Amino acid sequence: MLHPNGTSGYAVNSSEQNTPKKPLTCRFVPAAWSLALTLSLVAGCGETVPNRYANAVTRNSAPRILAMGDSLLAWHRSSNQSISNALEEQLSVPVIDRSVIGAKYNYALPISGAMGLNISKQYRDGNWDWVVLNGGGNDLWFGCGCVACETTIDKLIAPDGKSGKIPELVSRIRNTGASVIYVGYLHSPGVYSIVDHCKDEDIEFERRVANFAAAHDGVYFLPISNLVPAGDRSYHSGDMVHPSIKASSIIGRKIAQIIRGKGN
Repeated sequence: MLHPNGTSGYAVNSSEQNTPKKPLTCRFVPAAWSLALTLSLVAGCGETVPNRYANAVTRNSAPRILAMGDSLLAWHRSSNQSISNALEEQLSVPVIDRSVIGAKYNYALPISGAMGLNISKQYRDGNWDWVVLNGGGNDLWFGCGCVACETTIDKLIAPDGKSGKIPELVSRIRNTGASVIYVGYLHSPGVYSIVDHCKDEDIEFERRVANFAAAHDGVYFLPISNLVPAGDRSYHSGDMVHPSIKASSIIGRKIAQIIRGKGN
């Protein structure tokens, strides 16, 4: 996966002393932590092409792939073992990965949203053949607590798929000529997860996305909710929310199979 420029390392000394020379230091600690968190979350944006791909990224090279979304795609990026890394290995082409941990579709703050916490704003113009997309889980978990989420789901994608943040974004991408692969979420059958109570909401959300994909040329839905065998923890990281390296590799391979199968 193509790596971002810059760093996300910010530190605040919690043991600062209130000396006369620094009377205001502690007032800025919360703001500094907030800035550090925001910058660390969006560290995956603004990526460049490493030398090994310098000749691969041309107007005639194919496929040209952009990844957008949340932590499902971004997990393990620091160790070069994310889903996008696996996709690169499968296809031997560069993948521009702009996914950001914690990203949502319903995100109103302009600056951090433009930096990637708003999934729709992760998109950058390019001669893309494929856009790998995910998201919606953070909207359900943080937006409505996975309780009484009908309005939240409707904002993401209407029951008929004709309106919502996701159809709007996918249609905008399709108008550029790129095909879209929308990736669902892992479930954890037989093993407790802190997001277990979101299962029913996710099933309804993914049902709508799947129907939307089936009704539109050039849009493909990749369900992974049934990927995990009952009681198997090896497909998740220790938090039982995000994919393990094993699962990231498998998901990347499944995405590659769709791309190869369509021959675009």
